[in-house]
Amino acid sequence: MTAATPAPPRPSDPLAMLLAAPHRAMFLVGAIALLGNMVWWTWALVAAWRGLPFAPQAMPAAWAHGFLMQYATLAPFVLGFLLTVFPRWLNTPEVPRRAYASVFGLMLGGGGLVLLAQSGMPDMLRPGLAAMLAGWLVALSVLGTRLHQAGYRDLWAVSAFMALLAGAVGLTLALCYALGGAAVLMQAAISIGTFGLLVPVYATVAHRMLPFFSNNVLAGYRMVRPAWSLVGMLALSLAHLGLDLADISRWRWLADLPMAALLLWQWLAWQPWKARRPGLLAVLYVALAWLPLSFGLFAADSLALMLHGSSGWARAPLHALTIGFFGSMLVAMVTRVTHGHSGRPLAMGAVPWFAFIGLQAAAIVRVLADAAAQPWPWYVAAAALWLLALTPWVVRSAWIYLTPRRDGKPG
Repeated sequence: MTAATPAPPRPSDPLAMLLAAPHRAMFLVGAIALLGNMVWWTWALVAAWRGLPFAPQAMPAAWAHGFLMQYATLAPFVLGFLLTVFPRWLNTPEVPRRAYASVFGLMLGGGGLVLLAQSGMPDMLRPGLAAMLAGWLVALSVLGTRLHQAGYRDLWAVSAFMALLAGAVGLTLALCYALGGAAVLMQAAISIGTFGLLVPVYATVAHRMLPFFSNNVLAGYRMVRPAWSLVGMLALSLAHLGLDLADISRWRWLADLPMAALLLWQWLAWQPWKARRPGLLAVLYVALAWLPLSFGLFAADSLALMLHGSSGWARAPLHALTIGFFGSMLVAMVTRVTHGHSGRPLAMGAVPWFAFIGLQAAAIVRVLADAAAQPWPWYVAAAALWLLALTPWVVRSAWIYLTPRRDGKPG
């Protein structure tokens, strides 16, 4: 009789467990930042609203908020996902532990230093940005090597890699600003972070994965993911970015209107009415609905600027995109990856549902806040809702990343 194969060891060392797979380490960086950076921002909002003293900062708080949420909070989740799936998409060797451990350490340390720079230690900005850029370049190197090995044949991988290249440009501009460059460099870095990095990479992952997930669980589902729709989304996002960088927002509707129409068509083509169950699939479609809505708001904002010379939308379109789409899709997709790679059932569960519903409330409050006569209490309320919704989810997720898989498998 053949002896049973022994179960893989179950390490008790949290660091060893954390580095067992790239998504564990990088998702933990993002999870920590989800709370840490928003605690700082909530206090910044309260201080600005009530005229309270605030520690010396390396850059204006609004810039830091945008930068930290893009490059130090959402980007680690993106890097963790791509470091995990690139070898599978491309049928290439796994990313070695030393590589993703380096990305983990540099992004965690760098993001922490940037936050310290905004909390009374402004001299920490330069080393923080340098560390983040170094970690980013390590990730680009290992992912680029695998893309080259695969002959650049996978459109989704090429698209995601190009978005990461844009992110590297944004981080470089931010570092140049910290080294004494003009303020416009940091402003450009923030715009690139949204429309050169996050919109393209989120759109790419959605284009590849949502029809795939749907086809796996829905009877009679018809997969629709033409290459032209992905290319169109990327081109229009970059067009928005170009018009933004050129400071001609009144013409931005030329990109935003067709973008909203294309995104709405794509959402409908993916047949969201069929995806009411299971919940882990339904939330992906709810999150995705924020994307055409946000670009519709961007178009309305731009048209108002063209026709009337001013707009009352303020930052409502941006927060429909960042909280509504980025935040909701983050909870939906990261919950799926976390459960799937920890031997747990592919189901939402109470804590992810609480986080997802809470983010919908936070997004709605923040979008509508700009229409209020006294918006500051609503700004603070939206930030508080973010923290309330995500704190249990972050704590639960961190525990999963630091403990072995339930099924005893490695990774």
